[in-house]
Amino acid sequence: MATIGSYAQQLALLNTLNMNYGRAVKSANQVATGNKINSAKDNASYYAIGKRMDVKIGSLGQATSNVQTGNSMLNVASGAMDNTLEILTTLKEKAIAAANSTAKDSDRATIQKEFNQYLDQINDNSMVSYNGKYLLNGSNKAATMETSQAYTNNSLGLDTTGATKLTDLTRRQGDSLNIDATDTVNVSFVKDGKTYSTSFTAGEATLADVFKKANEAGAGEVFDTSSMDTATSLIGTDASGKEVHTADDQNAVTVKAAQSGTAGSIAGFTISVTDAEGNVKKSTNSDLDNFTESIGAADNRGDNSLVLHTGSESTQNMHMALGDASARGLGLQGSDGSYLSVSTQEDANAAINVIDNAINRLLDQQTSVGSMQSRLDYTHTNLVTQQTNVTDSVTTIIGADMAKAITEYTSYNIRTQAAQAMLAQSMSNSSWFLNLLQ
Repeated sequence: MATIGSYAQQLALLNTLNMNYGRAVKSANQVATGNKINSAKDNASYYAIGKRMDVKIGSLGQATSNVQTGNSMLNVASGAMDNTLEILTTLKEKAIAAANSTAKDSDRATIQKEFNQYLDQINDNSMVSYNGKYLLNGSNKAATMETSQAYTNNSLGLDTTGATKLTDLTRRQGDSLNIDATDTVNVSFVKDGKTYSTSFTAGEATLADVFKKANEAGAGEVFDTSSMDTATSLIGTDASGKEVHTADDQNAVTVKAAQSGTAGSIAGFTISVTDAEGNVKKSTNSDLDNFTESIGAADNRGDNSLVLHTGSESTQNMHMALGDASARGLGLQGSDGSYLSVSTQEDANAAINVIDNAINRLLDQQTSVGSMQSRLDYTHTNLVTQQTNVTDSVTTIIGADMAKAITEYTSYNIRTQAAQAMLAQSMSNSSWFLNLLQ
């Protein structure tokens, strides 16, 4: 028998309807988003984990983009250095031509004009930029301590010092360098874009006297021979404050710039020996002249290297120091703007070693950039792998089982419709009582 109390039944049906509707809505939301956890109320701890991972995924995506743009920037720098290396190769060929006796002074003047244009192009190359930032003009160097430039000869005997007489010099293997007292020693060097030369008879002169005579050539105190006093493997201290030794840790003779910092930088020097008849002692010169730059000149300066952020954490970054690839930075131009000279045969001979030093400096920069690019390739691969794995983890934690979610949505939707029908029927059955009140 129907009673007024049937209202309680209707409330129960209404509650069932609302419950099934809420569950159907939740399942529909899971189907729509693909996630089983869409808000903190679904599962507070898993929601927090999932959101943190979402942040991680976005950060890794941006870091990947940073690596790609960083690599593009280094490609620009590398391209400019490739062009500069081609120019240096041409410059050496021109210098060798100017050093030949078949060249007249007018020929050397013409070669000098070409030199000036090529060196100007090197300066243009150093001004290459990426997104408005200059790359190779020396503005992106790492922090350095003031250092004295050093040139080391690894071809002379292990016991060679500055006090060793030229006539007593030996090769590393122990055989004599064959310098006679009557031989003439010719020294040329380039300092601040200008070439200086001097000659003297070997006589009783020592190896240190070679550089002391060079100091008398007109440029002032250029070479410091104090580092030649003892036979040692220690070369000096580099711009990072670390001691530098010879590669094989064996003794070698080293001469340094008298003035520390880039102001004292010597672009290069040449030592050659000729006998009393004017014949060049090529075998002797190949070892005596084998001084190579072992420590570059550097000033005391702060870190201004480029920073590439390569990860999702604040500490995951990569410092990219780019050197000075201008003609001045490579030792081919003086502070007053004067270019390396090949206008005389002596100047051209000195220029050959200067250009060799410039090539070595540029190659050192190129290998640094190439190493950074190689590292960026590995960094990119690692970031993509991280992003893929973290995305997979997020899917595992908050991702919805789509088959289950669709099944539940269908089930709760049917229940909701059934509850609606039952509630409508209940309301219809109760309407007879309202007729008694009419």
